[in-house]
Amino acid sequence: MLRQISEDVRVNLKDRLREVRDIIRQSRHDGTGDASVLHEATSHLPPFPGKGIEGLLSHAASAVDEALSIAESFVPHERPIKVDGTTVKGLGTYFPAGNEERQLSAERLFRRDMYYLTKAVLAELKIDNARIHEADFAAAHATMRKRHGDFLSALTAPGSGLQAIAATCAALLVELLSQRPVHFGEAAPGIAGERALDISCLAPVVLACGLATTGRDGAPEPDMLEIAILAADIRHDRIVQACAKASPVDELTPVFATLLAHLP
Repeated sequence: MLRQISEDVRVNLKDRLREVRDIIRQSRHDGTGDASVLHEATSHLPPFPGKGIEGLLSHAASAVDEALSIAESFVPHERPIKVDGTTVKGLGTYFPAGNEERQLSAERLFRRDMYYLTKAVLAELKIDNARIHEADFAAAHATMRKRHGDFLSALTAPGSGLQAIAATCAALLVELLSQRPVHFGEAAPGIAGERALDISCLAPVVLACGLATTGRDGAPEPDMLEIAILAADIRHDRIVQACAKASPVDELTPVFATLLAHLP
C-alpha cells in the first residue's frame, strides 16, 4: 500500500513538473514560445518601475529551460527511443495476471506508453497546447482492473478471440474518456466538442492496443499507429454516437470488432 502511494505521488509530481516546463518553454525570449502566456502570467502584477520587465522574465525563462534541458540529459529516461506502431503492446501485456510487483510494472508500462502514443496522436492531428497527465492513465488502468476483470480474464481464456479483445478495447476507451487524460487549452470547444476531441485523441491509441493484441503478423509494424488513427477517424461519428448511449461498452464492442477484423 505504501509503495503504491509513493508511486501515485511520483506520477502526479511528474505531471505538475511537465506543466511548469511547458509554461517556461512558452515564455522564452527567443520567440520559440507564446508571448501571450507570459503576458497572462504577469498581467495581475503592479506596474514595474522601469522598462523591459517582460524581456527580463523571458530571458530568465530561457535560462531555466536550458538548465532543465541540461539536467534532463544526465537523468535516465524510460521514454521509448521512437514512438510509432512498434511502441504499442498487447492488452495482455498491460493487464497481466500475477502478483503486485507484476501489476505495478504493467501499470508503469501502460501509462508510459499511453502518454507517448497519445502525444504522437496529438502531433498527427496537429492539436497544440494540450497537456497529457500520466496520473489519469494510471487511474484508468486501476479502474479497468476493478470494474472489468471479467473482460481481462476473457482475453486469456481458452477459445477467446476477437470479441473478447473488442470488448476490452470498448471498456478501456470508456474508462479513458471518464478520466480525461488529455487537457486542452482555452481555445478548446465546449463540453460536447471536447468529448469528440477526446475520442479523436484516445480512440486511435485504444484501437492500436487491440491490433497489437490480435498479433496476426507477429511483431507490431511501425505504421500500425498511423493505420489506427485513420481507421478511428473514418469511424469517428459512429464511436461518438456509441459513447453517448446508456451502455457505451455494449455499443462500442461491435464497432471495435469490425475494425479489428478488417484492419491488417
